[in-house]
Amino acid sequence: MRVYISVDMEGVAGVVHEDQTDPIDPRHAAEYNRFRRLMTSEANAAVEGALEAGATRVLVNDSHWLMRNLLPEELHPSAELLSGGPKLRSMVEGVEDDFDAAMFVGYHAMAGAGHAIIDHTYSGIVHEVRLNRRPAGELAINAALAGCHGVPVVLASGDQALAAEAKSWLGEEVETVVVKHAVGRFAARSVSPAESCRRLRAGAAAALRRTHAPMLLARPVTLAVEFAQTQMADMAELVPGSVRTGGRTIEYVHEEYTEVFRAWRALYNLAGVR
Repeated sequence: MRVYISVDMEGVAGVVHEDQTDPIDPRHAAEYNRFRRLMTSEANAAVEGALEAGATRVLVNDSHWLMRNLLPEELHPSAELLSGGPKLRSMVEGVEDDFDAAMFVGYHAMAGAGHAIIDHTYSGIVHEVRLNRRPAGELAINAALAGCHGVPVVLASGDQALAAEAKSWLGEEVETVVVKHAVGRFAARSVSPAESCRRLRAGAAAALRRTHAPMLLARPVTLAVEFAQTQMADMAELVPGSVRTGGRTIEYVHEEYTEVFRAWRALYNLAGVR
């Protein structure tokens, strides 16, 4: 069994503020370095659960910010690490490489979700993403690409809002590991790091022992991206095939979600150009 793990940081136990996840600002270096170690511990817990369930290969993709957060020297020796960027498939780079299951660890809820820690969709330039007219966050955007390659997402961990989002998109069969309960965007009641790792190990093993179906979207797939500001849409509409449907909104339609995802990456990156 081959297992793919995408690891973000905002959904890690104890994380409640962007400062704790910021690898750039030196003022936050001490906190960031603490929490990247906890991020690595949660990744290892998922690896251990996968191995317990019979995994023969595990690839861990660092999926937060600059994607250079996980500590290689502390990663489980049975796992491979995919880090750095940019990556064509971003948070799910490598998922196309013949995997049997995927797990999303340390994920967070979509932009606009209430009572969710650091809710956003890729970054603050995005107000809302919709897939086939339905609001979607990073979990759905990434799970749909995994589904194109026949890879089901079997586990998602983070706060209670992320867990609800996972059940909504992936069905009741997905294993959700709740490591904290958000009471606001920057406040949560969290379990200890040791307990979060225990839950992840058990959850990963349990998830991989069940049958799951890949997430597949009805075709043609319509992607709508509403940006935070109009000049972002000004740049994004340079993507061939895109249509400006509102002051801040761009739509893209295609039969193949792999092409929709490529368009999403182009729209998002062009919109961020200053």
